[in-house]
Amino acid sequence: MCGRFTLTLSKDVIESSLGVYLNELEPSYNIAPTQSVLSIVQGNEEKRAGFMRWGLIPSWAKDKKIGSRMINARSETVDEKPSFKPLLSRRRCLIVADSFYEWDQHGEEKQPYRFSLKDEPVITFAGLWDRWQEEDKEIISCTILTTDANKEMNQFHHRMPVILDNEKREKWLDRSLTDHPSLKSLLTPLPNGALTYYPVAKDVNSPKNNHSELLNSL
Repeated sequence: MCGRFTLTLSKDVIESSLGVYLNELEPSYNIAPTQSVLSIVQGNEEKRAGFMRWGLIPSWAKDKKIGSRMINARSETVDEKPSFKPLLSRRRCLIVADSFYEWDQHGEEKQPYRFSLKDEPVITFAGLWDRWQEEDKEIISCTILTTDANKEMNQFHHRMPVILDNEKREKWLDRSLTDHPSLKSLLTPLPNGALTYYPVAKDVNSPKNNHSELLNSL
């Protein structure tokens, strides 16, 4: 799964790496569900970057609280679930990060680790988004797709977020691509050896903590 991540890269690095323009960007060292996340969608002519609420609220939902339970979606069944199936064809996005956290649990002890790509500064998670409206209030929200863990991640959890490389990013955002088998074929685990990781302080366990020292290795 993916329950916490970071985005600490500069505006310039993200713009040059992903071909988007950002109005502003503040670093975040402990992004948690229900918070705003930097996302990219394909517009009519160019990619557009903006912020969405993490935790999908389907357009048909009666209560926005459902979003806190829909931070992730299984890629294997994404075309079967009513909340996700219509979005797979028409509302796909990238969610931008530079690392994510996962926990190693032994008994009651949980040790957090920070994971990042070994050869790339920018991580793009495959995501889906939707627009929810209640009277005059609108919330645009998203979920992160997950897949089977690769070798590194499997030591900590049997699932991992779907991370798309340059080629897959373009296909995922291509609005002309709508058939589910082709889209699902993009949702695969990273190759073994693509991740690097190290333990960090347990301060990251609380989303109230959001400071640069969280990135320090133990």
